[in-house]
Amino acid sequence: MPRATPAKLDIREARPKDIAGILKLIETVYPGWDSYTTGMIRGQINNFPEGQFVAVYEGEIVGYCASLRIDEELALSAHDWESITGNGFGSRHDPTGDWLYGYELAVSNKQRGLRIARRLYEARRTLVERLELKGVAFGGRMPNYRRNAKKVESAEDYIDQVQEGKLRDPVLNFQIANGFTPIGVLPGYLPEDKASGSFAAHMVWRNPYVDPDERPQHRVPRDIESVRLATCQLQARPVQDFDEFIRNIEYFVDVASGYRSDFVVFPELFTLSLLSFEKRDLTPMEAIDKLTEHRKPLVDALSKMALSYNINIVAGSHPTRTDDGEIQNVAYVCLRDGSVHAQEKIHPTPNEAYWWKIKGGDSVDVIQTDIGPIGVLICYDSEFPELARRLVDEGARIIFVPFCTDNRQGYMRVRYCAQARAVENQCFVVMSGNVGNLPGVDNMDIQYAQSCILTPCDFPFARDGIAAEASENIETLTIADVNLADLTWARAEGTVRNLTDRRFDLYRIAWSKKPRGGKPQQPHGRPMEQKGPGGG
Repeated sequence: MPRATPAKLDIREARPKDIAGILKLIETVYPGWDSYTTGMIRGQINNFPEGQFVAVYEGEIVGYCASLRIDEELALSAHDWESITGNGFGSRHDPTGDWLYGYELAVSNKQRGLRIARRLYEARRTLVERLELKGVAFGGRMPNYRRNAKKVESAEDYIDQVQEGKLRDPVLNFQIANGFTPIGVLPGYLPEDKASGSFAAHMVWRNPYVDPDERPQHRVPRDIESVRLATCQLQARPVQDFDEFIRNIEYFVDVASGYRSDFVVFPELFTLSLLSFEKRDLTPMEAIDKLTEHRKPLVDALSKMALSYNINIVAGSHPTRTDDGEIQNVAYVCLRDGSVHAQEKIHPTPNEAYWWKIKGGDSVDVIQTDIGPIGVLICYDSEFPELARRLVDEGARIIFVPFCTDNRQGYMRVRYCAQARAVENQCFVVMSGNVGNLPGVDNMDIQYAQSCILTPCDFPFARDGIAAEASENIETLTIADVNLADLTWARAEGTVRNLTDRRFDLYRIAWSKKPRGGKPQQPHGRPMEQKGPGGG
């Protein structure tokens, strides 16, 4: 017999690769309830990695608990599940909060005898003690309340009778046995919890190693999480063939890599140069078909570059027929670990929809990289604040905005909105645009751009909220170092705290799992005269 065998049960921090297993577990434990989305679980993990735990038994996820840090006033006052969790994304997390708030606990029915829930509660308590927080708070279910509602005067009376042993509730009894104390009732906490009458027991556990009367001094350390960003302001130029185009792109990848950049981003529609070596004028649909032929060799070449130059490439955007047969404007993100991700443009402009028949995508989500989660908003998408907020709720700290604008008015629309996204989401935004002209290729007649790297406007950042910017309308590479830790500080202790100060009690964004009618809604209105997508 070997001296040691592998552990069968492991309690550890949740990781992004666990998301599919977590979703499967929750759907099994709570059938018929509105389940989490992938983005919600991703946000929970990205927003507070230390506070999310999984129980893994023989390679299968059999338990999950989610939590965030929050200040005492919020933790111990009246609230509901939606508002306290930031609509399920865990985006209400405050790194200076003095309480740990638990908002999810799911354990597989098949492993009830392994004390998994108790182990997960213990993991939370250990975290609280290590971080020197005041305690744990949460809204606990009362699944036997509705069947006993006629026997009690109120939800408060129900809790009292459970504590006195006159009634039994499997969840309440378990939590009390594990050291948690009810301090009240949270009405309307979770409307879909019919068995609990939508009530929750407001439960707390107080850390015995912290003086409850001593004012906590939790501060965000001024760490360094340096990331080097490069944005390519690309000259539109004719090429003789596909290989020449790739050599032009590789030049800038090489230079950015030589400066040890972590990311390099190219403009929207930067691949339209591939139409310059066609022998005749193409109709919009013929142009799309030609671009579709280039899609696979393009992605293969960019992915190879990302690997060989050790850099993450945000490859602007490429109009193409996707695998479902629809024409979409897609940004391919080729990471230096060899993985490739695709982000479709959600909002095609009226001209894109009319001339090129481009349809909007139906999902915007963060992309996990070695630097952390990032997001991509293609040009016009940056003018819709809901999209950026979705990405930041999922944990993004950098948003890339490839754009293509033909005049200053179009450019300024994108620029002003990108700067607003940086301020309201306390994140970095990187813009990359085309310059010059490309006669004979629709939408590349004239270009206007001033690519830049934008920051929030607060003390740790550049005075004007601009880390770096290119000169107008010249081909160049613009590089800047940014510190992701500054964002963490600004969100918790900045002059303004846009994310923390949202009024979750008044408003929220509800995302549909499927677009209305199953297909993306297209923009309305008359297109402009030119046969091009039109910018921003």
